[in-house]
Amino acid sequence: MSPNTPNLKTAEELFQQGFERYKAGESAKDLIPVFQEITERQPKVASGWICLSWLYLLEDQAPLAVKAAQKAVKLSPEDPQGRINLAIALLETKQPGVREQVEAAENWLLLMSDLKAEIEANFGDGLRRRPDWPALTKVRSWLFETA
Repeated sequence: MSPNTPNLKTAEELFQQGFERYKAGESAKDLIPVFQEITERQPKVASGWICLSWLYLLEDQAPLAVKAAQKAVKLSPEDPQGRINLAIALLETKQPGVREQVEAAENWLLLMSDLKAEIEANFGDGLRRRPDWPALTKVRSWLFETA
């Protein structure tokens, strides 16, 4: 393929468009293939894996979310959203390690307090898209309602 091939988007362009589509309310189910392509093109970029794990969680596909979130955390252990996604996925699949992920996310949020509002907004968005989500509600309360 030549560089002039029409409709050939970079992974970054795909990511930005996918993220904008998500913010505009497009379903997680429709966006999963977009973020799968992003992670195939850029397997060493955590943001794609974080988004893919979140989309899997929204679609009640926790086993796939665990795998995607584990990759995200391995690539970017300091990203609290990756840790939160992994904690939720582990909780939903009844696997160990939930507390470790919640504590790590809590510690990173203390160090990067500017992310706290964004993380809280993500919890709210998750509950709007998937009401009555017990694992998300538990992780949110562990992070934000404990003294």
